[in-house]
Amino acid sequence: MERKRILLGITGGIAAYKAATIASKLTQLGMDVRTIMTKSATEFITPLTLQTLTRNPVAIDTFDERDPSRVMHIDLADHADLVLIAPATANLIGKIANGIADDMLSTTILATQAPIVLAPAMNVHMYQNKIVQENMQKLASYGVTYMEPDEGQLACGYVGKGRLAEPEEIVAWVQAFFASKRLLKGKTVLLTAGPTVEAIDPVRYLSNHSSGKMGYALATAALQAGAKVILVSGPVSLTPPAGAEVIAVTGAQEMHDAVLANLDRADIVIKAAAVSDYRPKEVLPQKRKKQTDSWEIELIKNPDIAYEVGKRKRENQLLIGFAAETQNIEKYAREKLEKKNMDFIIANDVLQEGAGFSVDTNAVKVYGKQGFIHSYPVMPKNQLAEKLIHWIGEQL
Repeated sequence: MERKRILLGITGGIAAYKAATIASKLTQLGMDVRTIMTKSATEFITPLTLQTLTRNPVAIDTFDERDPSRVMHIDLADHADLVLIAPATANLIGKIANGIADDMLSTTILATQAPIVLAPAMNVHMYQNKIVQENMQKLASYGVTYMEPDEGQLACGYVGKGRLAEPEEIVAWVQAFFASKRLLKGKTVLLTAGPTVEAIDPVRYLSNHSSGKMGYALATAALQAGAKVILVSGPVSLTPPAGAEVIAVTGAQEMHDAVLANLDRADIVIKAAAVSDYRPKEVLPQKRKKQTDSWEIELIKNPDIAYEVGKRKRENQLLIGFAAETQNIEKYAREKLEKKNMDFIIANDVLQEGAGFSVDTNAVKVYGKQGFIHSYPVMPKNQLAEKLIHWIGEQL
C-alpha cells in the first residue's frame, strides 16, 4: 500500500470527526493522503488536525492558490489513485450527481479521473429520501462506488440507517480496493454484453430488454483489476470503459464470430450478453406494409455461443455464463452450466424487483459444477461487478 495516493474529502456532518482516524490509519499504512475539507466540515474538525495526521496541507478554498505554477484542484484531481469522501453528506451527493462545482471539493471531484468511493452519513430519513436515493443511483450508473452506512443510534437521536461506516471498515475497503487491482494483472478477459438485434425488415427487428449495464460494469471492474478486456458488445447506449478493446456487433451470428475469433487470446470468458435464441428465417428487403390482421414469421435457431466456447475452451480457460430466468432459477441455471461446459454460471430472476433488465441494480446467485456457491443481494451493478470480478480473481 506504500505511496498509494488517496484524496480524502471531508464534508460537514458530525461524523467528520471520524475522518481523523481514517486519515491517520491510511497514513500509517504508508499511503500519501491529501485532504480537502468543505467549509462546513471545518465547523466539526480543524484543518490543523488533518494536516498533522497526514503531514500534508489541507485544501479548503478554491481560490486559495499558493503556487502559481499549478492549479490546486486540478493538481489534486490528477494526483489521486482513489478519491474517498468520508463522510459524504446528502448535499455533496446532490451536487456531484447534478454536475455542480461550487467549492474546492466538488470542483476537484468533477475534475478527477480516479475511482470515487463515497461513504454516506446522514439522518435516516434523509438517506431514505427518494431524491437522495435517485442521486446515489445516478452516480452509481456513472461508476461511483458506495460504502453502505451502518444502522444504529444517530447523532440526531433517531435510530436507523445513516451512521458513517466505522473507520476500520473504510480503511479495510481501501486496502482491498488496491489489492484487487492486481488480481487479474496479466490476464485477458473476453466479455460479451448487451442485447443482439435480429432484423425482420429494414425498420423492424427482434431483440430483448438488455441494456448492457451489467456487462459494461464487469468490463470496468476487470480493467480496474488489471486485466486486458476484449468487450464484444451488442447495440447499447453506453460509453465503453476506457482501455477496453471494443468490438461492436449487431446480431447473434456476428457476436458468435467475434467471440470465436478472439477465444484463443482469452484467459477468462464471461458471457454476459443477452443473445437472441432465434432470428427470422427471411429478412425482407423492403418494409412490410400493414396488409392482414396477422403476420406469421418463421424463426430459426441462432448459434449457441456459450456452447461453442464450452466445446473449444482450453483446460486453463475459465468460462462464466449468465442466466436470466423467470422461474426455476437453480434448475435452469445448473442445466445450462452442465450442457455448455461452463465453470460457473451467474443467475438472476429478472422478475425480482431491482434485478431485471434496464435497471441500475441487480441480485444474483452463483453456481458451480458442485452446486450453489454464493448469493449477492440487490446492489448497484457496478458494486456487484466489483464483487464478482474479485471472486473470479480468487478462483484463478
